[in-house]
Amino acid sequence: MANTYTQLYVHIIFAVKGRENLIGSGNREELHKYISGIVEKRGQKLLAVFCMPDHTHLLVGLKGDISVSDLVRDVKAGSSGFINDQRWVRGKFNWQEGYGAFSYSKSQLDTVINYVLNQEKHHGVRSFKDEYLELLHRFEVEYDERYLFEWYV
Repeated sequence: MANTYTQLYVHIIFAVKGRENLIGSGNREELHKYISGIVEKRGQKLLAVFCMPDHTHLLVGLKGDISVSDLVRDVKAGSSGFINDQRWVRGKFNWQEGYGAFSYSKSQLDTVINYVLNQEKHHGVRSFKDEYLELLHRFEVEYDERYLFEWYV
């Protein structure tokens, strides 16, 4: 877009349908590469990605020519199709509906990249539910508990 200049950094989080642990560590790197390809094909910049067994974190530098919802739709549809084509799970793999998206300034990028890339360490002491709720509270996002991710104990 001519004469349009943006600098938007968005941390995106979404979960596996049913919060099942379906993303194996042996497939993680290949899935990261595939997601990176989707983001790049949409003309955006992937700064960090990490797929836990039951959820995924992305940090993306967005240009002004795509909405967050369109990018998330494309990443979720493309990556679920890829996982199904690879037959990494029995049955059909799907992501849950919805996502979280949180914006950061350029000065915060190193901290957020570290956070995304160290998910295994974070989840050794903190559950995904606690992490997600803390982000919603920190960013003062109003939410209805009925529409959050499905939480299983």
